[in-house]
Amino acid sequence: MADAPADGAAPATDETSVPGDVDPALFARLARDPLATHLGITLESVRPGYARAAMTVAPGLLNAFGMAHGGATMALLDVVHAAVSNSHGTLAIAQDVHTEFLAAGRPGDRLVAEGVEVHRSNRTAVYRIEATAQDGRLVATALARVFRTGRPWDEA
Repeated sequence: MADAPADGAAPATDETSVPGDVDPALFARLARDPLATHLGITLESVRPGYARAAMTVAPGLLNAFGMAHGGATMALLDVVHAAVSNSHGTLAIAQDVHTEFLAAGRPGDRLVAEGVEVHRSNRTAVYRIEATAQDGRLVATALARVFRTGRPWDEA
């Protein structure tokens, strides 16, 4: 997924597991999400207008038919949604996430979700988030919207 910011600036090229341009305390808070930790989701990168997280499809994340549970895949997308929407330091609250499940995650797959900012105003923002497997399969895509409170994240 291309990770160009919504303002048209050149995308950052650092793809390492570091906080990037966001406040390190914000990155640490986002990375400590209790549900994400419980599901084995790891926040890998956050910078303004971009976030990436990964999850391995473990046995406890399978549905009754042996595929990645949609709820687990959606949780991965939502962790990225939270990170990218708060990446500017303003507290953002989810309003809507429209998800399309396109291919089944398989046991042992490493799913990587990346989110990019599509539009941001003072009050709302929209993000596109895609989850892919290690073989390039597009597993799910989401279009997500938030309400931006105008309050700094550390006053939440």
